[in-house]
Amino acid sequence: MKKYVIGMLANNEAGVLNRITGLFGRRGFNIVSITAGETEDPKLSRLTVTFTGDEYARDQAIRQAAKCVDVEYIKELPIEKSITRELVMLKVATDDADMRKDVMDAIAAFKAKQIDYSSRAVVVELTGESAKIDSFIELMKPYGILELCRTGTVAMDRGTTCLKNS
Repeated sequence: MKKYVIGMLANNEAGVLNRITGLFGRRGFNIVSITAGETEDPKLSRLTVTFTGDEYARDQAIRQAAKCVDVEYIKELPIEKSITRELVMLKVATDDADMRKDVMDAIAAFKAKQIDYSSRAVVVELTGESAKIDSFIELMKPYGILELCRTGTVAMDRGTTCLKNS
């Protein structure tokens, strides 16, 4: 099973996200993550769908989503040829000075950002590729992750190519 990323522009209307996820679900595609948000054109939302499957599943997903009346543009964004990012916010226990120092060193090493601090916990924000996020989470587990919130993948073509004009 390979991971695929599809970018699409769809009408920015109620129910569109539900129709697209329903389309994937009815056909048995395993969605790993889906992100959606309004674009520079308030009439359109940009969706990034990450899912697993084989090449047949990829082709079917693109064909089926393209048939959806709400989808204006769609294209695969190959991970190796695109810019991909995720965001994670996690709250980590920092019960003693040594633990706090280790966590702060890890934050610096990963170029993360401390966004909240108390005597017993720190909240960290980190953006990057999925592998970087996974590594940071694994590193923080022994300290005690109190809470974690992670976005899905967002992706764009490199260079001047845009989803709308590809």
